[in-house]
Amino acid sequence: MSKLPDKAILPLLIAGSLAVCAVSMFTGATSLNIKALIGTANNIDSMIFWQIRVPRVCLAFLSGSGLALSGMVFQALFRNPLATPFTMGVSSGAALGASVCLRLGVIFTFCGISSVSVCAFTGALLSIFLVYGLVRAAGIFSTVAMLLAGVAVSLTFSSIILFFQYISDFAQSYKIVRWLMGGVEVFGYESVFHVFPFVMCGAVIVWFYLNELNVMATGDDVALSRGVNVRNTRKILFFGTSLVTGGVVSVCGPIGFIGMMIPHICRLIIGPDHRKLAPAVFLSGGSFLVFCDALSRILIAPAEMPVGIITALLGGPFFLWLFLKGAAKEEVCF
Repeated sequence: MSKLPDKAILPLLIAGSLAVCAVSMFTGATSLNIKALIGTANNIDSMIFWQIRVPRVCLAFLSGSGLALSGMVFQALFRNPLATPFTMGVSSGAALGASVCLRLGVIFTFCGISSVSVCAFTGALLSIFLVYGLVRAAGIFSTVAMLLAGVAVSLTFSSIILFFQYISDFAQSYKIVRWLMGGVEVFGYESVFHVFPFVMCGAVIVWFYLNELNVMATGDDVALSRGVNVRNTRKILFFGTSLVTGGVVSVCGPIGFIGMMIPHICRLIIGPDHRKLAPAVFLSGGSFLVFCDALSRILIAPAEMPVGIITALLGGPFFLWLFLKGAAKEEVCF
């Protein structure tokens, strides 16, 4: 596939992202008066636009950007196009925390954050430190060891989630299943402010390590020969991007496949240079989730479909395409 001119990529992505966000703000079961944009429409239109549509688009863009950027980093660290933070058990840990909270009926707020989000983030942190602890106990801080530890933790947490679902009543079980589908349904800007620092801090960390990512994508031996501290770099990027994923999942639930699809598609179009790839992935991931959320609002209107279902429906065929293309059989696919 031919690469786009470097100077045209970023402006096109910015314009496309703005267009997708603008269209999504006026997409839904309820048609809005355009005057809602300047607050001169009736109160209902103005409230729907400013308190529901705008924060929902902002949350979807931030969440998609964070998940896609984290996926790009993990694919570079593990030199595998199928690697994502979800592979490391972060999603399962957050889901376990949310499931325990919903099963026990724990209700509280912490700095304006709901109990489910707090417990989900705690579960994500637990999975991060558990994976790191297992790798450190094994004495081998390698990509293979981290992947194996992540898969083991993810499967263990998933089995515990099934246990809590089984012992829950109908209402609790439904809440758990609904949360596991993921979603960006919000009212107001609190959730946006909760996710924003995680995504921005993660983006800054990744930005400072883009050159190291380019070298590490070629292999640890090459990176070491060029003076890269592979061990420390992998730790910083692992914890940084895992915290981004934990922050997003704690608010939105596990929204899958974005971290796998978007980096791979952008890499095919733009190339493997992470200095150019990172901003493209950030903008494309956010735009993609905004687009999926818009679809979720209109496919079965006036009801809404959880956006995690949309991303899974798109991600499943993409995974099969990736497999048929032979990428799943390659250790390196850049």
